Amino acid sequence: MPTLPIPFLTIGLLLMSNVFMTFAWYGHLKFKEAPLYIVIAISWGIALFEYCFQVPANRIGSGYFNTAQLKTIQEVITLSIFVVFSYFYLGEPVTWNHAIGFGFIALGAFFIFK
Repeated sequence: MPTLPIPFLTIGLLLMSNVFMTFAWYGHLKFKEAPLYIVIAISWGIALFEYCFQVPANRIGSGYFNTAQLKTIQEVITLSIFVVFSYFYLGEPVTWNHAIGFGFIALGAFFIFK
């Protein structure tokens, strides 16, 4: 059975983790009328799935990437998914200052890998 290269597997798991994380952290903002204790319980349930992808991603990637690189990959993925989520799910625009700020973060990520 062929296996995926470590970078692809790590990044794929981090992508899945971040989809769950984003919904756990921000998905409830569409339901502000829901009681906070319900929102917290649902968010924790969603976050469980986040950890089911996040922990293996870090474990698998830790021999290939150093921890600074793993964290940088995580943050770039987080911002990328958040922008899509914010625009399509929450209906919030991405403004020029957001794009510039994310660009600076991407520049920082470039230097982490140099």
